[in-house]
Amino acid sequence: MKICFPVEEDKGLESEVFGHFGSAPLFVVYDTDDESISTINNQDLGHVHGKCNPLKALNGKMVDAVIVGGIGAGAITKLNGMGIKVYKASEGNIKINIDLFKTSGIKEMNIEQTCGGNIGGCIH
Repeated sequence: MKICFPVEEDKGLESEVFGHFGSAPLFVVYDTDDESISTINNQDLGHVHGKCNPLKALNGKMVDAVIVGGIGAGAITKLNGMGIKVYKASEGNIKINIDLFKTSGIKEMNIEQTCGGNIGGCIH
């Protein structure tokens, strides 16, 4: 399984999860099968609010899940439509969130939990 994390700075598993999917400069992808990580530059960083293109943002790379601090309704709808589940990150780094994910310690997000403007600590 490939899990994507939006981050501001690539520090591997020590990277802090960024506050909003579409505004993140980078994505770190963790592969649970071989415990490898890779980095993707956000290719849709300059999108207009509400017009995030997740597949473009991920540079066409497919992932199975996204763990985020926050995300807009359009992005979560598009990700879910591609079969990608979105989970609400706990505060902290990628490693903490991977451990929580493995033990079902974080929950899948739904459309009612998405960002709007600057609600819930999201960065737009």
